[in-house]
Amino acid sequence: MRVGIASDHGGFALKEQIADLLRGAAHEVVDFGALQSSSGDDYPDYVIPLARAVAAGTVDRGVALCGSGVGASICANKVAGVRAGLIHDVFSAHQGVEDDDMNVFSLGGQVIGPALAWELIETFLKARFSGAIRHQRRIEKVKALEMQAVLP
Repeated sequence: MRVGIASDHGGFALKEQIADLLRGAAHEVVDFGALQSSSGDDYPDYVIPLARAVAAGTVDRGVALCGSGVGASICANKVAGVRAGLIHDVFSAHQGVEDDDMNVFSLGGQVIGPALAWELIETFLKARFSGAIRHQRRIEKVKALEMQAVLP
């Protein structure tokens, strides 16, 4: 799977660890930055290009990190076609994909450690959208809302 990854300084150390684990698991990793830790950087500078790549289909799924994961999730969700979730538990890691067709996984580099982060990301990447009619209906409603306000 082709996985995009992005973080600011708050998630940088965890991003580097996760990128190595993804490569070790035979995933192709596209790193949208930051490429070095700098306390003056801003997560939108990295998360927006990641989110746009997910929406365009140039990467299959995305992993967005910041200190808490909240800002990265909010930012990613501003891009039409992205369904990002802030995930810190195993159930949500697969349920978000199965029911909500989540395509960007967000987490906090200052909130959880690498072992749990890796377990959650593996769960996210293995999960598949169920395609159930009720879930598809809900996603269509979200897509209609996105058509009203699209980030330039």
